[in-house]
Amino acid sequence: MSHLDPYGGEPRGWDRPDRPTALPWPEPEIEPAPWDRRPVPDRYAEPRGLTRPPADPYPGVEAYPGQPYGERPAGMNGHRDPDDYPTAQLEPVRADREPEPAREPEPAPGRRQRGRRRASAGRPPTQPSRAGRNLPAAIAVGLGLGVGAILLPLFLYRPAFLVVVAAAVGVGVWEMARAVRRSGAHPPLVPLIAGGVLTVGLAWFAGPDALCLGLLVTVLGTMVWRLGDGPGGYQRDLTAATLIAVYVPFLGGFAALLAAVPDDGHLRVLVTLVAVVLSDTGGYAAGVAFGKHPMAPTISPKKSWEGFAGSVTAAALGSAVLLWLLLDVAPWWGAVFGLAVSVAAVLGDLGESMIKRDLGIKDMSNLLPGHGGLMDRLDSILFALPTAYLLLVVFAPVVG
Repeated sequence: MSHLDPYGGEPRGWDRPDRPTALPWPEPEIEPAPWDRRPVPDRYAEPRGLTRPPADPYPGVEAYPGQPYGERPAGMNGHRDPDDYPTAQLEPVRADREPEPAREPEPAPGRRQRGRRRASAGRPPTQPSRAGRNLPAAIAVGLGLGVGAILLPLFLYRPAFLVVVAAAVGVGVWEMARAVRRSGAHPPLVPLIAGGVLTVGLAWFAGPDALCLGLLVTVLGTMVWRLGDGPGGYQRDLTAATLIAVYVPFLGGFAALLAAVPDDGHLRVLVTLVAVVLSDTGGYAAGVAFGKHPMAPTISPKKSWEGFAGSVTAAALGSAVLLWLLLDVAPWWGAVFGLAVSVAAVLGDLGESMIKRDLGIKDMSNLLPGHGGLMDRLDSILFALPTAYLLLVVFAPVVG
């Protein structure tokens, strides 16, 4: 038996009789109070919808011209026609449809992309070459260095060429020491630059034996200098220093040996540099036009066997003519000279490319626009110098 409700006196729970519960508001039959006797409109006296014009809130203003009773045109409110829906105008998505290729983002306004000059009405923008370089800048810098820094001192005042070689060796040592620091090695820079300049000077004044002596002095001086920094990483730093001393001052000293020949030293340097230039030019032209088979894809992906064939062909033909005219060497020996110099130049280029790829860099520095660093131009020349010196000693021996 349930308890009685203290408020109503009726049983609660399951014992309550089934009858509708009284609503808290008055029923509609109750007459309103005298002060609230207002007419109540009957909202359901007529069917729903607009059968008569609604009251115009703005008399004299036609809301929608041409529409009866100021009704909104179809598609603005009621969407009477299914074609009025905005999504009905969209093309349905198909699963078998290929997506459109993504567009490259446009460059920010006011900034030029790398390798392009500002275009105008009469000048289209330049595109980087297939070699990845700014070709006009590379040609301009190459001609400036070749004529101003090499040919003029070589033919006008030969001792000035020694200063050029020593300066190039110093810059090359600095670039190499700066690059190998990415691997954790810290070769001492001061003894390397001083020993490099000394090596070039000894080769100029005392010949090949002094060149080897300069290399030995440079390595020993580097070992002694490095002792002051403690034993940590000594072997690693000394190995990097030895590599730099052999690669830059020792190989570069052969340029001083070639130029130091009394009678025709300037011609020997000239034919060597021309053979290297012909090798690079022939390889570039043949590689761009016919290059399909990579030569060393893991070291230098842009070098091809077709480009290598163009290098050796151009260097052999040019050297055959040049050595016959300048040094009175038979054309077939001149062709052998050009072939050997071209092979050495290509190997030198691949050697430095392997060093840069191991270090994770693209250029040794950014001193030369369109070229990178100085060592990026000397890589093929450094390997070609000892090859040219040894072959010219055989093909055009120095009398006396």
